[in-house]
Amino acid sequence: MSQTVKLRVNGREHALEVAPRALLADVLRQRLGLTGTHLACEQGACGTCTVLLDGDAVLSCLMFAIQAEGSEITTIEGLAGEGELHPLQSAFAEHHGLQCGFCTPGMVLAAVDLLSHYYAPGREAIEHGLSGNLCRCTGYTGIVDAVVAVGEQMAARFSGQARAVAEVTTA
Repeated sequence: MSQTVKLRVNGREHALEVAPRALLADVLRQRLGLTGTHLACEQGACGTCTVLLDGDAVLSCLMFAIQAEGSEITTIEGLAGEGELHPLQSAFAEHHGLQCGFCTPGMVLAAVDLLSHYYAPGREAIEHGLSGNLCRCTGYTGIVDAVVAVGEQMAARFSGQARAVAEVTTA
C-alpha cells in the first residue's frame, strides 16, 4: 500500500507515491536522485544523512517521508545559488575541511543550522554543535576552522549592519 506525499525539496514541489514506511533519505536519494544525502549507519549516529527541514538539521534516515509533508527540505544540492557555492561550502574547501567528502554534505548542513542560531560561535560551541556528525578523515580541525571563518564573516556583517542602523537612528 502506498500513499501520495507532497514534498517541497530545494524549492521544487514533488508529489510521489511512497510506502508509509519509506524513509526520507531513501526518497531523496532513490526517487529524487539527490545523492548528496548520504547513508552510512542508518541509525542516526553518523550524521551523513543530515538535511534541513524548515531550516533545522534533521537526520533523514530516522524520518519517514510522510513526516516531511508540508515542510521545506533543503539538501546539499539546494544549498548553493546558481553557479556559486554557499559560503560554508567554499570555506570547507579553503580550510581543508574535507577529504573523502562522504561526511561533507551532512557536516555542511549541520553547520548551516548551527550558524542560523549563533552567528559567531566559538570553537567549543562548534565542536558541540557538530558532534552528531562523524568524520573519519579530517580530524575535524579544518571543519571547525571553516565554520569559525564563516561565523566571523557573519559577525562582521551583522556588526556593520547594527552600526549602520544605530547611526541612522541616532542621526
